[in-house]
Amino acid sequence: MKAAATESELDWVLVLAPFRKDADYIAAFLREHNIQVKAAKVDDHLLEDLTQSPGIIVITHEALNAQVVARVAAHLSDQPDWSEVPIIVLLERSAPIARIRSQLQNSWPGSRLLFHTRPIAPLELVNGIQSNLLVRLRQRQVRDSIERERELRLELNHRVKNILASVTSIFQMTRRGATTVEDLASDFTGRLQALSNVHTAVFEAGGEDVSLSAVVGLTVSPYNRDGVSRIHVRGPDLVVTRDAGTTIALCLHELITNAIKYGALSQSDGHVELAWALTKADGPQFSLTWVEAGGPTVREPSRQGYGTRYVRSALGSLFGKAPQIVFAPTGFQCGVSGPVARISAQNVNS
Repeated sequence: MKAAATESELDWVLVLAPFRKDADYIAAFLREHNIQVKAAKVDDHLLEDLTQSPGIIVITHEALNAQVVARVAAHLSDQPDWSEVPIIVLLERSAPIARIRSQLQNSWPGSRLLFHTRPIAPLELVNGIQSNLLVRLRQRQVRDSIERERELRLELNHRVKNILASVTSIFQMTRRGATTVEDLASDFTGRLQALSNVHTAVFEAGGEDVSLSAVVGLTVSPYNRDGVSRIHVRGPDLVVTRDAGTTIALCLHELITNAIKYGALSQSDGHVELAWALTKADGPQFSLTWVEAGGPTVREPSRQGYGTRYVRSALGSLFGKAPQIVFAPTGFQCGVSGPVARISAQNVNS
């Protein structure tokens, strides 16, 4: 069973009731039931109150003048697609309810209109508001789900493009060294399989731990074949968590892709030094460095690309501090360090 929504998750209510002290009375009663509420004046400050984005609007018959209707309509027209603002209209029994309903439905098409006649039992009003606060919460949850889905699609699109870039690079590297079609097909298939192994080992691992050396080896193996090492790797073996292994593999993939496109691996003589180490200063510490050399002269880009942003964010989250990224003229460099405990449950004190 899902837990009930907490008060902090729910929206707030704007009350427009200019007659006598109706607004203060309604607001006080709602506060007694832990509903966040603001009693607004039907004047020039109404626009400011509406810009604070109330989740629900409660409006009495007396507030339904042309100016208020127009201002609420303008507010509703600015709502995003996911938002359908509940508006509870409190009418007098003698009011021409059908006509008012028709007029407001035409004036406020972007709302969820609910009509009550007065007098209304306070608990009935509270129950109606609470129900619509939950409706509003569901709307926001749908919004969050749509935004998350959009982010995932963008991320998937970026990953696919990077994978295709890697496949293209592997093909070009293989073609340059192949003497026959058979050699080309064999070597290219082997390198694609190595790339596939990274996804198999890291993303579909059944356990919770993975060898860092295995992760790194599988990630760089398509670029170190046939006795030619483009990425020189050194470092002690260490068992890391699945999440840490996944993050490191993704970051290496971004670094390799960028090096292929713009850095050391874009030229035949370029290479990369990839190293990690363990120390015991101030407790067990882990450090990892990526240093490129032999490529084109490096200039810091005017705009940070997605890959660099991802590496900064992912390694920063993994190690608790941002990596050091240097656009040195002789070659791009990236380094990060932090407590071993952030990536591994292995005891490295012994």
